[in-house]
Amino acid sequence: MRFLLMRSLLVHPCGGSIINVRSTTTSAQYVASRSRDPVFEKLMDKYKNLLKVIAIQDLTLANPTADPPSLSIEFLSRLSQKLHLNRGAASFLRKYPHIFHVLYDPVKAEPFCRLTDVAMEISRQEALAITATLSLVVDRLVRLLSMSISKSIPLRAVFKVWRELGLPDDFEDSVISKNPHLFKLSDGHEPNTHILELVQEEEKRLEFEAAVEKWRVVECSKEDCSVDRTEVQFSFIHSYPPGMRLSKTFKAKVKEWQRLPYVGPYEDMVGKKKSRSGVMGIEKRAVAIAHEFLNLTVEKMVEVEKISHFRKCFGIDLNIRDLFLDHPGMFYVSTKGKRHTVFLREAYERGRLIDPNPVYDARRKLLDLVLLGRHAALSESGNTSMSEQE
Repeated sequence: MRFLLMRSLLVHPCGGSIINVRSTTTSAQYVASRSRDPVFEKLMDKYKNLLKVIAIQDLTLANPTADPPSLSIEFLSRLSQKLHLNRGAASFLRKYPHIFHVLYDPVKAEPFCRLTDVAMEISRQEALAITATLSLVVDRLVRLLSMSISKSIPLRAVFKVWRELGLPDDFEDSVISKNPHLFKLSDGHEPNTHILELVQEEEKRLEFEAAVEKWRVVECSKEDCSVDRTEVQFSFIHSYPPGMRLSKTFKAKVKEWQRLPYVGPYEDMVGKKKSRSGVMGIEKRAVAIAHEFLNLTVEKMVEVEKISHFRKCFGIDLNIRDLFLDHPGMFYVSTKGKRHTVFLREAYERGRLIDPNPVYDARRKLLDLVLLGRHAALSESGNTSMSEQE
């Protein structure tokens, strides 16, 4: 039975009131009323400003007319609403002196901004980390295509998640074009659209093991394994927000769902019967695909809207956000920063990745600069800030 239709019960720790995980309420209502995880909410509270910083950083680095790269404040101000810079571009930039220098150009008689040396170095470290892990990048893209029913994905969908997958910004040239034995671009059914395909010969040779399957092997091989190894066969890791008490009914439903067989994210659905158990298995496969997708991302997180672009490719007939909401032990959805972001719960501990990688480490350094704000602001000789001009 789908969790969407279940009236599985949770007992809230404050006051002992009983709430539904998901009943007949809409997903929007549930997002507003669900039990929040303070650790993930605090992390997303930090990330919402980091995402704005990254957007400005990308715009600055993309300006080919300046050396070093810079950006007109007037141009940035025109994008303030789109970038959610509520108090204006100049005000936002002044909040992060570790990342941005706001300067005045006497020739053009206008202010402009550029990245500090520290921010430029972090950007360079991230680019180097991506270059050094190109083999992993290629593997992620091949796995993504392998989960697709047709072994193909619209290129525009990949563009939505290129940063999340740790792809270089020129991945069309550095990854796709340089690996013709793996990838092929073809014209889509709509004007100006392209389809990224997995080369057919390669497709027949590929066999992948999902991240959860690796965990099951490790779990079963432990000498002190406390669970029934037959139960682990189709299980996923579950954890819940601190202090949340689960009812016996809910625990029983989760245990039943964990035992449910299903087709893995890299297996074909061809010839599978749509019986009652088959429909349940299809939903569990959709969960498995979402779980594997998040495992392929650098930071084990992605905007729900972005992953929704892959829904048809993966053969998921369910609402993606509902899917995440129906499985709170595996996924956590945050609504901070005017966006819905889903985290893979098992990948995090105390707001950090348990198993970090070089690209994540570089991005975390930029987050640390964002958290510094105006504290211990760096000053460089020869630079005059806008505040000093004023």
